Amino acid sequence: MEKHISLSAPLKRISVLDALRGFALFGVIIMHMLQRFGTGFGRAQEEVLRFPALDEAAQWIGNNIIMGRFINIFAFLFGMSFFIQMDRAAKKGIDFRGRFVWRMIILMVMGLLCHSFYNLEIISIYGFFGLLLIPLYKVKNWVLIVIFSFFLLGGPRTIKVIHHNYKTEIELAIAQDQSNAEGQPSTKDQSNNEGRRRDFQRPRELPEHIKNPSFWNSAKHNYESRLMSKINYQFGLIGRGYLTFALFVLGLFIGRIRFFEKLAEQKKQNTKLFIGFVLVTAIVILIKNVLPPIDFRMLFRPDGQIMPSSLLTVRALEDVSMVLSSAALALGFILLYQSGRFGKYIEVLSPYGRTGLSNYIMQGFLGALIFAPWAFGSVFGGWGSAALFLFGIVIYIIQGIVSKYWLKYYLYGPLEWLWRSLTYLEFQPYKKKKE
Repeated sequence: MEKHISLSAPLKRISVLDALRGFALFGVIIMHMLQRFGTGFGRAQEEVLRFPALDEAAQWIGNNIIMGRFINIFAFLFGMSFFIQMDRAAKKGIDFRGRFVWRMIILMVMGLLCHSFYNLEIISIYGFFGLLLIPLYKVKNWVLIVIFSFFLLGGPRTIKVIHHNYKTEIELAIAQDQSNAEGQPSTKDQSNNEGRRRDFQRPRELPEHIKNPSFWNSAKHNYESRLMSKINYQFGLIGRGYLTFALFVLGLFIGRIRFFEKLAEQKKQNTKLFIGFVLVTAIVILIKNVLPPIDFRMLFRPDGQIMPSSLLTVRALEDVSMVLSSAALALGFILLYQSGRFGKYIEVLSPYGRTGLSNYIMQGFLGALIFAPWAFGSVFGGWGSAALFLFGIVIYIIQGIVSKYWLKYYLYGPLEWLWRSLTYLEFQPYKKKKE
């Protein structure tokens, strides 16, 4: 019982990780605002606050600087958090694996509940990947590097594409034989392509949650349609989940080598790493841009198509460049954090990061209210990208202020406390003791 209490007590935190998590969540809310929190169809009565040049600039920043990169940092930090929890438990002589399994199950349930109003949520996927980290905790570093590289380069995607192409070639050969026997040219692949074109060109019928807006209809749509789309996006041929799991493994590895515990002694090394990541990112992007352009929509609807190896190459280069640029962003942030001139200002992001789960889910709840057809989607759905970008900044600042004052009186954010209490199946200390 004593060990149980000691581990559930508040632990000393590495403040730069909290600030970095707060920084990552800034990019998350901005990108989700530009994506209108996944509501899909707009219900705006009229288009307002649209400024073509500014809207284009805001969308460019979202697509080329924010999208995929900040959420990568968020995923990496999850892997770091896993190591920190397991490591601190081990130092106390506690086997935390069973408790961590339960903790990840709780997180998956939280995420699936959030999915009812926020179909872009990712914490249910994080809970699943957290479970996969447990057997990797004690493997050798070189094994972690191999696993990281395999998933970063899209190993599962390559296996899926090889299987798909093999199956498709057999189907096409059978269709060709049948056509030859009948004395007619094979047109199966042409008819498939024509069918896909008709699907894209056919006017989309408004779904029920748009025709008859209500929270119930939106939740039903999210579970019946969007949930399977999310699973396919994460684990299908697009394979965003492969990249996310690679970052989880990277976070575990970086935690194991005590990188963040030695920041003070390695400022020069971090500067060199930052410059290196920027240069290598530019080189990878240059190589990718030299290659012929690839239509990635094929990965969403591959039926009847043979996917070329060049598609796998370009997709892998894109994922690598995304991770490299995320690393450059994170290291640039760390260097600013370590500087005397900027560090004290960046530290204000730490409370946001300490209450990261609460703030992340609150982002989704607010996004649902702002854009959902059953709430204020008819008002905000017509806003331009620049206005939504600024609106996201305002929401982020308000959340940051609330987080700062919340932590003056409480040990954890509200959902962090709930998660911790459910983890140990008993109420945890909540309020700070008065000095």
